[in-house]
Order: sequence, then C-alpha cells, then structure tokens
Amino acid sequence: QVQLVESGGGLVQPGGSLRLSCVASRSVFSFHGMGWYRQAPGKQRELVARFIDGGITNYGDSLQGRFDISRDAAKNTVYLQMNNLQPEDTGVYYCHARGRFPIDTSTDYWGQGTQVTVSS
Repeated sequence: QVQLVESGGGLVQPGGSLRLSCVASRSVFSFHGMGWYRQAPGKQRELVARFIDGGITNYGDSLQGRFDISRDAAKNTVYLQMNNLQPEDTGVYYCHARGRFPIDTSTDYWGQGTQVTVSS
C-alpha cells in the first residue's frame, strides 16, 4: 500500500556530510509522523529525527545540531541532512512513516534502508 524509498547513503570520511532522501508514495501530510531511524550493528533501532503531526520535529538524543530533518511536500519527500559525521553514526538508516486516523491509524511503514558508513 505505502512505499518509502530511501537514497543518499554511502561511504563518507569522519567530519563529512550526507543528505538522505525518502520519497513516499503518498502525501507526507497523510501520515501522523514521518522521519528517520537508524540501526548500528549489534544495536537497537533508534530514532534519528522525525516530523510529528503538525510539523513538530523530534530528534534523537544528542543528534540535534548535527542532523537536520526537512521536507518537500510537493515531492512527497523527507530529507535528512547529516553533518560532521562520526564513525558511531555508521548504520542502516530507515525511513519510517506512521499512518493517521482515519486512513490507516497507527500503521507503521518502513523503507528498505540505506547504508551509511563513516570511516577514514
């Protein structure tokens, strides 16, 4: 029903930057929330940044200031600008969306993930 397609991952040196993109198959406003999670090897998946209904932004611990979430509603796209990347940022980054009432209340959608590797 819903497709989320990520792009923009890759290999970057410490201190470098990447911008991830997530293109949804329907309007970003049709979701209760939309944003990014990541999972490092051996770690639990964690919130990076997301929009909550109404445009409120929510960042994971210690990430605000280096990471910035934005969106282009006309393109059904959410972005994640990542700056000053460090090795501990390495992981698979997943686009996520949660359905809203009454369309598909509390239904979670996930992209396939895009690998981000920070290494010298």
